[in-house]
Amino acid sequence: MNLSTSKRRRARWVAAGIALGISCIAPTHASVVAAEDYPNKPVRIIVPYPVGGFNDTLGRLAANKLGVRWKQPVIVENKPGAQTIIGTQAAATSKPDGYTLLVVQIPLSTNLWLYKSLPYDTLKDFQPVILAGKSPMMLLTHANSEYKSLADVLAAAKKNPGALNYGSSGPGSSQHLGMKLFERQSETSMNQVPYRGSTPLLTDLAGGQLDVAVDLLPHALPFIESGKIRPLAMGTHQRSPLMPELPTAAELGVQGYEVFGWHGFVVPAGTPADVVARINHDLNEIFNEPDVQQMFYRQGVSPDGGTPEQFEAFIKEQIALWEPIIKENNISAE
Repeated sequence: MNLSTSKRRRARWVAAGIALGISCIAPTHASVVAAEDYPNKPVRIIVPYPVGGFNDTLGRLAANKLGVRWKQPVIVENKPGAQTIIGTQAAATSKPDGYTLLVVQIPLSTNLWLYKSLPYDTLKDFQPVILAGKSPMMLLTHANSEYKSLADVLAAAKKNPGALNYGSSGPGSSQHLGMKLFERQSETSMNQVPYRGSTPLLTDLAGGQLDVAVDLLPHALPFIESGKIRPLAMGTHQRSPLMPELPTAAELGVQGYEVFGWHGFVVPAGTPADVVARINHDLNEIFNEPDVQQMFYRQGVSPDGGTPEQFEAFIKEQIALWEPIIKENNISAE
């Protein structure tokens, strides 16, 4: 398959994604009649990640857009560390009045299985607000790899269990868990090589120091566009509008494999329902704005939306997905 790396192709991804996204974002039916005086003071958005990257971008975009709507300052506080635990704890112990929001991602659904104890209760200390978007994960190899297809990787992995090397951002990272799920569904076994983040692992993959990797589309996109990394399969049930030429792993024989990064907002548990409804309503409208959708798709993220109840159900599904993967493989982040 010849995947173009031109700017025109990327523009078509954005246009196709926006066309799909406008029709896919679910409207919220929550009442926003109440909370008429909210907010009447500055609001903060805690981002449990460093400056840079999509989670930080999402927090700042929401802060800018909400600040204009609410006519109040909305301030982003980056509180990285301990695989998001520091920032997440800060949000969990904040007053539940709607003046603290937390950007959340996959660690919200995995940390309770990766750590013996957490300074917060994942299910009891937070009220989900909205699922902002999803980032598909992809199976990748380098441009000069002898593995020209996913079938080649599967054949080599089954012939020599543990011989193929894959990169990850360390035990319990999305890349590690994504590959463990792939191994489980494909009945293969490979060898993890941990790195300090996606950039160094993808750099080594591009240089041929690794055989394969599973990583998020936003991380891999620059390497794909430069021609240094070749995607083998999309790790979603359906093909992505951002790369419709790329088959899914299920299409190529690995049934039941779906893994993606996701991004959303929660508030401390006990936040008044009318305030949650107001935030949800406004963020749903923001995620429907064409310039916001364009920014999402340019970074390889499909905008989502919906109700707090839908996001709560989604989080519980993710928690249930990763529990057996982490426990069966004795994975710990400690």
